[in-house]
Formats: sequence, C-alpha cells, structure tokens
Amino acid sequence: MVQVKMKEEKERKIVLTKPLTIDSESNSDAYKAPNLMQRMLSLFKNVRPGSDLTRFQLPPLFNLPKSQLQCYGESVYCTGSDLLSMCNNGESPIDRFISVVAWTISTTRPVTFGVAPYNPILGETHHVSKGNLNVLLEQISHHPPVAALHATDEKENIEMIWCQRPDPKFNGTSVEAKVHGIRQLKLLNHGETYETNCPHLLLRIFPVTSADWCGTVTIRCQETGIVAELSYRSNSSFLGIGGNHRVIKGKILDSSSLKVLYEVDGHWDRVVKLKDTNNKEVRVIYDAKEVLSCLETPKLKDSESVWPTESAHVWGELSEAILRKDWEKAREAKQEIEERQRKLLKERESKGETWVSKHFVVSNNKEGWECSPIQNTVPAAPITAQ
Repeated sequence: MVQVKMKEEKERKIVLTKPLTIDSESNSDAYKAPNLMQRMLSLFKNVRPGSDLTRFQLPPLFNLPKSQLQCYGESVYCTGSDLLSMCNNGESPIDRFISVVAWTISTTRPVTFGVAPYNPILGETHHVSKGNLNVLLEQISHHPPVAALHATDEKENIEMIWCQRPDPKFNGTSVEAKVHGIRQLKLLNHGETYETNCPHLLLRIFPVTSADWCGTVTIRCQETGIVAELSYRSNSSFLGIGGNHRVIKGKILDSSSLKVLYEVDGHWDRVVKLKDTNNKEVRVIYDAKEVLSCLETPKLKDSESVWPTESAHVWGELSEAILRKDWEKAREAKQEIEERQRKLLKERESKGETWVSKHFVVSNNKEGWECSPIQNTVPAAPITAQ
C-alpha cells in the first residue's frame, strides 16, 4: 500500500494498492473478507433470484481496497511482459494477430471470491502511465455502471478504446456478471483495428464457492479478415469439488474461407499453447507466470497533479480503513462518499442539468453504450506503473 496525504481544506489521502495477480491466492497480504461464508449467506438472504445487482450496495467488509476503474486499468498497464510491443512488432498479419490473442488473454485477471472493488462514482477517473503507454479511464454512467478507457502509446503508435458495462444478476446459487461492450486495439502503423468482447464473471456460492471467467470471446480484425474464438470454461466435478478450472480453448480462422489456421488450448492463469493445423507444430504463446506474477504497486510521481476525481484519491480514506480493518471508519468513509454523490445528483436535478463527460463523447442507443475520446492522445500521468 502506498498512501500520500494531500493538502486541501479537508485532508484526504491517495492510496495505491498492489494489483491483482496470480500470486494473490497464495499471498498472505492479499485482502480477504473475514467469516466469509456466514456473511455471504446474510448478505443475500433478502435478494431474490434474477435480481439486478447494479444498485446493490456492498458493506465495506466485502470491498477490495480499490475501484473497479483501477481493476480495468491494471489489466492494461500491469504486466510483467511488454505484450503490446510484440503485437506491434509482428512481421506478418497472422504474427500480429497471434500476439493480440496473447495480449487479450493477459487482460483476464484473477478474482477473489467474496470481495469486490468499489462501484465507481460518476465522473471518477483513473490515470496511470507505464513507460510510453498512458492510460485514462472515466466512469461515464453510474446507473447503469459504464466505464470508458482510452490509452495511447505515441512511440509504438498504438491506441486503445474500451466502453464496457457490467450487468450482475443473482441466480439463487450464483452471481453472473455479463460484461457488455467492445474493446478496440489499434495498431496504427499497420492500419489494423482489433475488436474484442469480454468474458463473463461467474461467482458460485453453492455447493462450493468459486470465482471464474466464462463465455466466448471473439477477436476480429476487419482489415485482414482473421478471427479468433476463445471459450473460457471451468469444469467442476461432482458437488463442485475438483475439476478443471480456468480452461481456455479456441481457434484462429480465416473468415473468408472459414479455414481453421490454429487451435488454442490451455489455462489462462497458467500456459496457453497454439497448434498449427497445417504442420501440427505446437508452441507456447502465453505464460501467465511471466506476465501476471510479482507485479508491483503503482507509484505516485507527482501528488500535486493528481485530479480530485482520481480513484486512488476518491476512495483513499475508505481503502486505508479497509486495509487497517477499521470497519467503523470504513463504514463512515463509504457513507460520506455516497451521501456526497446523492447531494450532487439532487443539485443537478434541481437545476435541470445533465452530467457531461470531461474526456469522452458518449452516446447510448439500441446498439448499446458507445464512447469516443475527446483528445487524440492521453497525456502522461502523475501515477506510474512499474
């Protein structure tokens, strides 16, 4: 945990925490809610199956000490290998596509059952740089929760634009969060745009607790016609005990001929291999241990330049209280943030004002939420990832 006190009328804090990694489950420092099962049963006892959980308020005990915006951002800027440069440096379209598949898998991060990040407030931002990659996220809607991401690397001439909306529902014995929206990765030197969706998160409560990514992810490059279909699976044995977890299987094909070029097989938290259907050669394209192990906490380079809307600032007091297990202080800090947001909403409604994003042009139509960045590039951030 990194925390810095800021000089304001009321002293507040910037709290940066370690990113989620594949080491988290065995890491003694990883945050876990105490008395988990008993508290989970109490939490959902009055929630009906099929209920929409987007407005469901979690007590601080069930919160990770970070915002959902930070989790989205970490999946882009927290990696042990520079997979984005590999995407850009591929000699052929198929080489670049395979690297994009590996990079897409790297954005899948472990989830700890029983705790969830904060639901970002409207207008909250998260701004971090890693090398030449500058990443900016903004919460462009609170109900429903919609987050936008813009990232640029002017050296590599790479751009990312995401717009996604999680839609969690309680199903009696599980919670499934479908993630709607499209992610774009643009390799501008090659004139290629890759579009992909996101897997869904499945939290099983009975018979055995677990947190797994599931569903089909499609990666498509319209300029080359190459497509990948990746299936995220978690196969449990009888009563949910044992089984084969975090499996990923799929294929890469030429959409014009529907010919399968490669088969993808492995585990997204371990190793993923690629098999050439022509010569049967098999090679590793992704090793989670290299990419998602030993990730370090981002560092604060310039506290004076941190925006008031920055996630680590907005939730600083709450995060500090959670890490100290001071639940009374955590409850007060969270309540204060929620009351402030309700007050701002009432003020806008009384004035007939509509909230407008500072960083994205936003639209919501039958096709879903769409966003486009107002600026062509993202500036360097006062927070840096290692």
